[in-house]
Amino acid sequence: MRRDIQKILDSTHDAMIAVDSDGIVTIFNRSAEKLTGQKSADVLGKKVEDVIENTRLPIILKTGKSELNQQQPLNNITIITNRMPVLGDEGEIIGAIAVFRDITELIDLAERITDLSEVRETLEATINATQDAISVVDSDGIGILINPAYTRMTGYTENDVIGKDCTFDLAEGDSVHREVIRTGKPVKGKRLKVGLMKKEVIAEAAPIIVKGILKGSVAIIHDLTEINEIYERLDQAKQIIRNLEAKYTFEDIIGQSEIMINAIEKAKIAAETPATVIIRGESGTGKELFAHAIHNASNRRYSQFVRVNCAAISENLLESELFGYEEGAFTGASKGGKIGLFEKANGGTIFLDEIAELSLNTQAKLLRVLQEKEILKVGSNKPKSIDVRIISATNVDLEKAITEKRFRQDLYYRLNVVPIDIPALRKHKSDIPALVKFLINKYNQEYGRNVSDISTAAMERIMAYDWIGNVRELENFIGRSMINIKMHEHLLTLSHLPSILFSENSADIQLEVAPMEISNANLEANIQMFEKAFIEKILEKHKGSREDAAKSLGISLRTLYYKIKKLEL
Repeated sequence: MRRDIQKILDSTHDAMIAVDSDGIVTIFNRSAEKLTGQKSADVLGKKVEDVIENTRLPIILKTGKSELNQQQPLNNITIITNRMPVLGDEGEIIGAIAVFRDITELIDLAERITDLSEVRETLEATINATQDAISVVDSDGIGILINPAYTRMTGYTENDVIGKDCTFDLAEGDSVHREVIRTGKPVKGKRLKVGLMKKEVIAEAAPIIVKGILKGSVAIIHDLTEINEIYERLDQAKQIIRNLEAKYTFEDIIGQSEIMINAIEKAKIAAETPATVIIRGESGTGKELFAHAIHNASNRRYSQFVRVNCAAISENLLESELFGYEEGAFTGASKGGKIGLFEKANGGTIFLDEIAELSLNTQAKLLRVLQEKEILKVGSNKPKSIDVRIISATNVDLEKAITEKRFRQDLYYRLNVVPIDIPALRKHKSDIPALVKFLINKYNQEYGRNVSDISTAAMERIMAYDWIGNVRELENFIGRSMINIKMHEHLLTLSHLPSILFSENSADIQLEVAPMEISNANLEANIQMFEKAFIEKILEKHKGSREDAAKSLGISLRTLYYKIKKLEL
């Protein structure tokens, strides 16, 4: 019988130690052996305080009082124990027993449960706080969660959606949840109409996968009305920045060579005066950058800065764009007339780029602005006084243009009050390393790269080239190089540099187009791609001179400018 009792005691998960009235150990089961690290043969028949450290069973024998749910350390674990006296038939104390178990795992589990509960609460709070509408369905497409933003967008509450099919909120279109559940793949950019008001939205959804099993789908819904409003405001802001603000200062001009420092110092001096400035230099040298900087360093910095590319506006529209027109001045004129760019720039600065492309007739009207400080709108006989500082720029030899009767000499003298020559990049190559590092940082941000340096060999290759297209060509070159860099690479090397597509000493223009680009594009796209690359190389060959490039191509200068604008060169 005692052997059967011992088997029962050994099979129980709880550890048990019992002593008689003299404190002699009478029971020591297998679980007690595991937890204490002692063998029953070494413990049974001995005083409990001699074999079990910190035991309280002798105290229980003396007091006769139970100690329940007591937590204490034992070796490297934590146990919870119940200690009770064993009473005889007459109520006398005939022994004591301790029943205990390891609760270390239970504590860890409780902590994990607490952590999970906190994570869940945080997640729910995050989902509820986000301004994006979120809905979640299970693997059967039944709604299990929505957030307040979803209710605000659709008008449906949890009572309407939870437990309902995922198509419940759809007014038009196919359910993104259904597509995700069917394919197991994310869905992006689906235009739908949802909710009581049939609101137009863009929906994105992704599968919820747990241990390789599809458990459901989560969707984020964006209000297309709000997105369109944001885009409209962004376009308006861009238009304001493009037309009325100068973005750059002298701090943005990179150059420590003597020739560049001289140009910068001359521009700074010019900024302090109201004098007319003409900026000369090859295409791509940064003439517009200097114009911005001069405006921002002048006392007109808080007024408008209007940029005009004289070659990009057709001749028959240029006069009305510059000076404006009265209502009824010509067929198609807007009701109420139109304010010209000079009037928009009143009190500020107007930057006339490609000034040499103005027709002689428009040059005469510009001369009037410079001499009389007034404009005459198309269709009006009443001049209007204006206060505008003029900064012009050109890459054309104006002296030669005067000889050829293509540019007015009197206008030249008015414009050429403070001439600033921007050197070609090949004349200040010592500035190239600083420019390259600036461009690397720029494209790190634009392309999501993490390049921190350039190899010596790559820099030597760049320094050896003459950069006929100047800083603009260098910028294009570094941009193409950065595209070749993998996300984990930190050094720009020779292997990343695209090949130079033409030889400076060769009249031939060699074009490179990747086979993949050709195979994946249609005929029209390929034609535009070749045309763009060909015109780029012709312009580079003629050092940015549009006039010489147009002659080489056998097309008019206006046609060339049209193609430059169309192809976004």
